[in-house]
Amino acid sequence: MAFASSLYYAFLLLQFSLGSNAREIIKEDQGGHGGLDPALNVFFRVNDLYLGKKMSIYFATNYNSTPTHLLSRDEADSIPFSSSKLSYLLEFFSFSDQSPQAKAMETTLKQCELKPKEGEIKFCATSLESMLDMTHDVLGMVKLKVLTTKILSSNHTLFQGYTFVEKPLEIYAPKMVACHTMTYPYLVYYCHGQKGHFNRVFKIALRGENGERVDATAVCHMDTSTWDPDHVAFLVLGGQPGSSPVCHFLPADNVVWVPSS
Repeated sequence: MAFASSLYYAFLLLQFSLGSNAREIIKEDQGGHGGLDPALNVFFRVNDLYLGKKMSIYFATNYNSTPTHLLSRDEADSIPFSSSKLSYLLEFFSFSDQSPQAKAMETTLKQCELKPKEGEIKFCATSLESMLDMTHDVLGMVKLKVLTTKILSSNHTLFQGYTFVEKPLEIYAPKMVACHTMTYPYLVYYCHGQKGHFNRVFKIALRGENGERVDATAVCHMDTSTWDPDHVAFLVLGGQPGSSPVCHFLPADNVVWVPSS
């Protein structure tokens, strides 16, 4: 995926918890043209969860020529992770002030520093150890299970029509933490959850028009009453905050943590 596309999709993913100005970002990304970007085809309704359902879906992947990875805790702790240190970080990673990489880094740092909304739990993880520690803080000291979307094809098509080939399987999760990748020189996860039982998690077996198989993970947000009216999900599905639950598929490089029992 190109760097600009990764940055765009990072903005989209942040909508799941922040309700920020993605509608304006989408318009700018499209150069002011009308119509929805295919990457927005990740949202659906709870009543779409049935065997035989057909829908067009965009499954993002992060195929970079220089893939990022999670640092060890010691490595991550040795590098400042703060917007106040952006100038130092740009010099450290050899990026110019006006580069796309600088814009992406600034956006990631600022989003990670935003305070959570009422009822929301959020954190950014720069190492596996920190992700596990903070996830345990949310879910308790229980054995964890990680869920993700698996693309079972070596020649993946980003956007096509899919069919639900099995009845969607709900994964019982009284609590969950969803982690989305952010655009940064090394791997950073933006993780969030909600206090209370407001989410449902599903595993969905899909077959694409070209025969491609995807073992998808989807999250349904049952209470959208606190979401921004300009949330991109309402742009795609219609409706307004609190009018109905909103579900979305996770791209292949995102994860959901749930208690294993």
